Amino acid sequence: MNRVNALFEGLPKLEPGAVWLVGAGPGDPGLLTLHALNGLAQADVVVHDALVDPGCLALARPGADIVHAGKRGGRPSPKQPDISARLVREAKSGKRVVRLKGGDPFLFGRGGEEALALVRAGVPFRIVPGITAGIGGLAYAGIPATDRNVNSVVAFITGHDATGVVPGGIDWAALAKGAPVIVLYMAIKTLPEISARLMAAGRLANEPVALVSNAATSRQSVIETTLSEAAEAGRAAEAPAVIVIGDVVRLRAGLDWLGALELGRKLDGDPLGVTPEIRDAG
Repeated sequence: MNRVNALFEGLPKLEPGAVWLVGAGPGDPGLLTLHALNGLAQADVVVHDALVDPGCLALARPGADIVHAGKRGGRPSPKQPDISARLVREAKSGKRVVRLKGGDPFLFGRGGEEALALVRAGVPFRIVPGITAGIGGLAYAGIPATDRNVNSVVAFITGHDATGVVPGGIDWAALAKGAPVIVLYMAIKTLPEISARLMAAGRLANEPVALVSNAATSRQSVIETTLSEAAEAGRAAEAPAVIVIGDVVRLRAGLDWLGALELGRKLDGDPLGVTPEIRDAG
């Protein structure tokens, strides 16, 4: 047995008639988990989102049926009940099914809805977590979601509800005060309203913001701006994008490892002007 095959030794089997809800991570196929690769290697059917990188799909078992089920704003897209019904139908026919979702299935991914549909239909399933774009995608841009010199709290917010507008029920004053770092998903279209609400609730107009498009892929691009200019920057940003608001954006000057590799440039070793105390771990 070679070392690659040994990686899968002892991992679970994707049984006929079962569905695995698998997180594909933010883009780079190298960020797939072993469980994800194991599922793709066994699947008869792979039902995938629009945000799944083609490199991830290329790792599916030869001969597997690759089914596009992506939903993109403003474009004709499959309806969620139809996607859930497809998963049930394929499983009931005895197929081994992987539902491959960008990021993590349970973070703004509707994985819970699909899992409940499987429960109601009596279809066995497994959840395979993935790296969400709000963490992994930002890391590829050199932006940490947390840093002990900046924040001990981070809030993950969806930019729109099922009707396409800013979600109701958010206490913007509490959010503005309580979350030093805010990470927005699917928020390019609603960014003008969100930034206005945050500034009205007390966030500074010059607070740094970064928009990371096509995170963790060869097409990744990053726009750095401020909260007052974020709406205008959003017009130039390509979807899909993850947006981060807060002083962690300043750390990109020192942590943009991908840009440094590509351009051979030096990084700023102390972009916040803070030299953290190094404590003896022993």
